[in-house]
Amino acid sequence: MRAREAFGMALEALRVNRMRSLLTMLGVIIGVLSVVILVSVGTGAKDTVEREISGLGSNIILIVPGRLNVGAAPTQSRLDLTDVAYVRRVVGDPGKVTVSLQSGETVRVGRAEVFSTIVGTDENLPKIFARPLDKGRYLSETDVDTRRRVTVLGSEVANKLFGDIDPIGRQVSISGARFRVVGVYAQLGSAFGVARDQEIHMPVTTAQRLLGIPRINGMAVGASGPDEIEPLQQKVVDALVDRYPGEHFSAVTQTQLLGTIGTVISMLTGVLAAIAGISLLVGGVGVSNIMLVSVRERTREIGLRKALGARQGDILRQFLIEAVLLTTIGGLIGIALGVGGALAIATFTPVPASITWWSVALAFGVSAAVGVFFGVAPARRAGKLDPVVALRAE
Repeated sequence: MRAREAFGMALEALRVNRMRSLLTMLGVIIGVLSVVILVSVGTGAKDTVEREISGLGSNIILIVPGRLNVGAAPTQSRLDLTDVAYVRRVVGDPGKVTVSLQSGETVRVGRAEVFSTIVGTDENLPKIFARPLDKGRYLSETDVDTRRRVTVLGSEVANKLFGDIDPIGRQVSISGARFRVVGVYAQLGSAFGVARDQEIHMPVTTAQRLLGIPRINGMAVGASGPDEIEPLQQKVVDALVDRYPGEHFSAVTQTQLLGTIGTVISMLTGVLAAIAGISLLVGGVGVSNIMLVSVRERTREIGLRKALGARQGDILRQFLIEAVLLTTIGGLIGIALGVGGALAIATFTPVPASITWWSVALAFGVSAAVGVFFGVAPARRAGKLDPVVALRAE
């Protein structure tokens, strides 16, 4: 029997039992659908993280106390502004080092109020991080030296507190102290779950006085180029360890952040895809079961065809093609639904989703492989039937 003829007979067998074929495909459809959607969501999350890290700026080294590990509790900082001056001398360019001190506070203007992240920093931050202004100016060195009560508002904070009114030159109240607004950031969005548009920046010296905190949370160093990152990273850490013997400090680059977070997301995506893939195996068991039932139902047909000259390989080929058709058609339907579901998630929900060709190809390949794997046993059973015994079957 030619392969084309076997293919046509397999299609006819599926058409005759349309409802049973559709129900058999259901497990494969659900499995492929789940794999495509979960891989798309995982890939979308990874792409979003990469964009957020890249959007912070380029060639940045983050300096924090302690060992920076995913899921580890933050180490209490012992760094202060004298350490910032020390690191600037080590780096050799004061403009390449900026500082950070953060706290959450309620900001008020009249009856309007909003809970915001207060960031104490200095005039070097825009030189290192990509933080474009929408209007006004940024903090100056004089603002830091004289502890001026001036602020730069995030776009969302400005909208909630002032609406359509220009906030430049107006005052906001933070912890009972009044601050003059000198600038407003352009809309930035979120990074790592932190709403950057809800931040308020002020001089670090002013923040220390306002919050009663003499320490800083950490520093950021901007390298001149990619080749300078690793030597500068080690140089700064060694200098701080020499200054504080027995203490640990971490200098983390964007590449390291991408690698660590990307690995975690990839592992989670793989686990979720593997869990979803279990339904493919369940669907394969269903295919095998239905094909065995089909062999039993068509025993007389098999006996008649073998009596007319069909060989064992012809019968085996026909039933194997039926099993593969069940899973591949189910796989194609699952891929279509999965792609549509991923696009719907990306369009109508805040969950990121990015469809990749390899996930679609993998899902289709696995569905076809399931058909071959679970179709072999029923096909072999059909091919080995004795024609005399088969013709006697009721």
